[in-house]
Amino acid sequence: MTFHKRRLELSCLHTHTTFCDGKADVETMCQAALAKGFTSLGFSSHAPIEKKIGIKTNWHLKEHRLAEYIDTVEAAKKRWKGKLTVYLGLEVDYLKGYCGPADPDIQALPLDYIIGSVHYLFSPKNGGIFNADEYPENFKRNVLSHFDNNGKALCEAYYDSYNSMISTGGCDILGHIDLIKKNNGPHNFFSAEESWYKECLVKTADLIAGVRASAEKNGMTANDHTPVVEVNTGTLIRNYCPEPYPSPDFLKLLHERNIPLVLNADAHSPDHLGGEYETACQFMQEAGYSAMVLFEGRQNGKAVWRESPR
Repeated sequence: MTFHKRRLELSCLHTHTTFCDGKADVETMCQAALAKGFTSLGFSSHAPIEKKIGIKTNWHLKEHRLAEYIDTVEAAKKRWKGKLTVYLGLEVDYLKGYCGPADPDIQALPLDYIIGSVHYLFSPKNGGIFNADEYPENFKRNVLSHFDNNGKALCEAYYDSYNSMISTGGCDILGHIDLIKKNNGPHNFFSAEESWYKECLVKTADLIAGVRASAEKNGMTANDHTPVVEVNTGTLIRNYCPEPYPSPDFLKLLHERNIPLVLNADAHSPDHLGGEYETACQFMQEAGYSAMVLFEGRQNGKAVWRESPR
């Protein structure tokens, strides 16, 4: 996907429906994607998590509906063939020792791709599990309190977990990589200009680059065997931040290391599809990117990515 005046080739692999916390069903999202000129649409329900971490949520796919979800998306693939390419995916939470994209049960599913994300962290006070992706009004009470309002400790815990997920592997896309900044606007718990925070970003960017270099050294094509980073416009669509995930500084670090990007909306409703894509493209262009990659399915168990023509 190039950032010149030619029309963007529209796609979104980070899409939620009523199977989890989305507002519309699979068919409605497909109809909206086609109406907006999309060439492909991937569904990525939040993977079931209750059995693994012992927490009930209202935003993850229920275990007993997993087969129904798979069947529904597979049926949509057939129904929309020739009009819209539909992909089956999951957004899988990583929590060290409990769950992650590399889990055998996840890898055994007939998925086209997996998005790896971090939403949950361990409390340094009692070791309990908590959701770090809170709404702004609950963030200080339910998240910062675990770290005695120490934003540095919270951010470092988040990136430590994210880096562990990268090292463990199993996913094709790294989801909203700097999600922890989501609530920084209203709570101002850290400064992105502080040296320690910049070091967090550099460490993560270096780790991704190292994983890709290792794959290439072993004779594998990096795009097929290691995850790409998503540019997620969800934070722009929902007015959490005036920038996408990743931030401008993070994007520059990724560009310096030749790490490919895929553009996603983190869509929870039809109107989210394609939301703020032009804005995100501007951020990418300013970071040095002139193209991104588009997903083309799996071949021989590998994710296939294509860089759109320049």
